[in-house]
Amino acid sequence: MNALNVAEYTHSLGLQAKTASALMAKAPAAIKNKALKALARLLRENVAALQVDNAKDLERAVANGLAGPMVDRLKLTPKVLETCAEGCEQLAAMPDIIGEVLGMKQQPSGIRVGQMRVPIGVFGMIYESRPNVTIEAASLSIKSGNACILRGGSEAIDSNKALAKIVQQALAEAGLPQDAVQLVQTTDREAVGQLITMPQFVDVIIPRGGKGLIERISRDAKVPVIKHLDGNCHTYVDDPCDIAMAVKVADNAKTNKYSPCNASEGLLVARGVAAAFLPQIGAVYAAKGVEMRGCPESLAILQSVAGAKLVAATEQDWSEEYLAPIISVKIVAGVDEAIAHINRYSSHHTDAILTRDHMHAQQFLREVDSASVMVNASTRFADGFEYGLGAEIGISTDKFHARGPVGIEGLTSLKYVVLGEGEVRA
Repeated sequence: MNALNVAEYTHSLGLQAKTASALMAKAPAAIKNKALKALARLLRENVAALQVDNAKDLERAVANGLAGPMVDRLKLTPKVLETCAEGCEQLAAMPDIIGEVLGMKQQPSGIRVGQMRVPIGVFGMIYESRPNVTIEAASLSIKSGNACILRGGSEAIDSNKALAKIVQQALAEAGLPQDAVQLVQTTDREAVGQLITMPQFVDVIIPRGGKGLIERISRDAKVPVIKHLDGNCHTYVDDPCDIAMAVKVADNAKTNKYSPCNASEGLLVARGVAAAFLPQIGAVYAAKGVEMRGCPESLAILQSVAGAKLVAATEQDWSEEYLAPIISVKIVAGVDEAIAHINRYSSHHTDAILTRDHMHAQQFLREVDSASVMVNASTRFADGFEYGLGAEIGISTDKFHARGPVGIEGLTSLKYVVLGEGEVRA
């Protein structure tokens, strides 16, 4: 596809999305839910067929020497597809917030003023690797009464095309416009350049992928962007804490899966519990092949752990998102130093404290400047599905317009509504 053709193609996608968005905005809740239930059913019915298309992407990824965690992100296993189907059903079961009126108040003039929740209109989503994002984005778009244009990574093109076809089938079954969810069918990078510079059609762009992609889109976009740059998440083990629980949670936060943005990349340990805690977590990490990049004080304690992969941490390690079996380890004086370290080095995505001290927990919740802040839980819970949002469009580290996992509300806007009985302004 040459540049002129790409421009024409994306322009037609934009026009179709804009037309579809008007129909989606007024679609009744029952019809949107019908589409979501149909999508869940079709996903379950097509597991084998979807895996055939997914195998083409996996084969290509391995042949191109893609790293293990990245290949892992591409997989459409039966479990991944079932989670997608459950997400659709969870969304269908949720109340429809479109059209709800909030905070209606009578004013001295006699008018009543409130706000109505409405769809954003058309969002463009640009993402890499994970093909399940196609379903998450599509299902949230349907529930929130929006239209969307999806542009997945070239490495998942066969999987994404197969999934998008199923989404359009579900929309058609429910009597909704198929153009409400469109996948960019070309892998030409110029399509991204076009999509992010069409404010006449696209109301917001949501990039989900590597730092380079998100920085490029934030720089070049001519429409608003909801973004997160990376996931440098921390687990802080406080004094006092339940050591056994801390070992269990710190293990899960790092090793449950290495590739997601909510995996912990930094482990902070209060000096008062370091001697008791570090040898235990060190043994767990050593057994799983996790490299520990530690400060001098933590390395001195971890040296006694058999088979531990130990490396002296550099300044860069405190800011690093590894997405790999590597974790930075630092001993801190206590909760104040832990909070200061997190606010300086974290990506403001998700950070957790493991503690028995209620006051420390409250201080951590108040003072850590991140989209999700947790007490006595694994950072791996920072996820729209786990938060009961049905699915997520991404996890925003912005402070406007949405923060944290972006679900239905993050894909809506509020407009003022005024009710009167003939009042005029004096």
